[in-house]
Amino acid sequence: MSNIKPTILVTGGAGYIGSHAVLALQKSGYEVIVFDNLSYGHPELVHDILKVELIVGDTSDRLLLDKIFATRNITAVMHFAAFIAVGESVTNPAMYYRNNVLGTLTLLEAMIAAKINKFVFSSTCAIYGMPQEIPMTETHPNNPLSPYAASKYMVEQMLKDFDQAYGLKSVTFRYFNASGADPNGQLGEDHTPETHLIPLALLTALKKREFLSIFGTDYETPDGTAVRDYIHVNDLASAHVLGLEYLLNGGKSDIFNLGNGNGFSVREVIETAKKITGIDFLVKESDRRAGDPSMLVGSSQKAQSILGWKPQYADLETIVSHAWQWHQKRHGKLE
Repeated sequence: MSNIKPTILVTGGAGYIGSHAVLALQKSGYEVIVFDNLSYGHPELVHDILKVELIVGDTSDRLLLDKIFATRNITAVMHFAAFIAVGESVTNPAMYYRNNVLGTLTLLEAMIAAKINKFVFSSTCAIYGMPQEIPMTETHPNNPLSPYAASKYMVEQMLKDFDQAYGLKSVTFRYFNASGADPNGQLGEDHTPETHLIPLALLTALKKREFLSIFGTDYETPDGTAVRDYIHVNDLASAHVLGLEYLLNGGKSDIFNLGNGNGFSVREVIETAKKITGIDFLVKESDRRAGDPSMLVGSSQKAQSILGWKPQYADLETIVSHAWQWHQKRHGKLE
């Protein structure tokens, strides 16, 4: 019996969560090929840190996908290649439906043609819309409020239908707020433009930004600022490996939340960033953004009981300190 583990194609593997998933797969002994159109990905991380094959291409390129599946012995696909900016999806929905829905459809059709029937999908808690219960479970009603959320929900529907029609087995992960960085400082978050709170706070500490904005201080929360569930990117990555192994061991298609199970307010995140960095940067208060719920916290009990997953880095200080280590390395320490 061979001990060689199968080859996994990771789409969007040059991006933030995808690159951490590649690293986790490598540590678990899998062969990995990264497929990324590099619209947001960082090829140098794939070449210099992960040292795996990078195929530059788009999920909508059926001919290229057919060629990859015909010439590589790929067992499963992990799919991270999506656009993720909620605001941009509202102003440019066509781009989101084309990439996130049509691109995924093309990828799934190529997989079915190549008889590859295991798929791990990166979804979002945004498909729930405004929370009706806290913590939110997988049975929470779905009410996507943006084209971004709707595009992810459409793919979830496709996966359900493709399982019934074609026997495609999938694990779908609905994330809460991905955050932090590889504890060894090799990989981390680097979006352009950056929209996430923790990196924005750290970039402000590094004097790459003049100030940090708090959007809304009148929420019905303990300190008036919005509360979010921050989950360490390494914990997300480990869940993807467990989800893959669940499918390889014959598991049925299923959906899992991935969150910390506890929320931190915007002010708590800012205070933690100031404490970890030792820098008192400028913060300005501003009005609420339309459609921002006061509190988003997820239950991950299902992933813990079925996949045996447990967050290793649930502490906010740990999440911020790992991110700070990466940001200093990536964007230069303060003089």
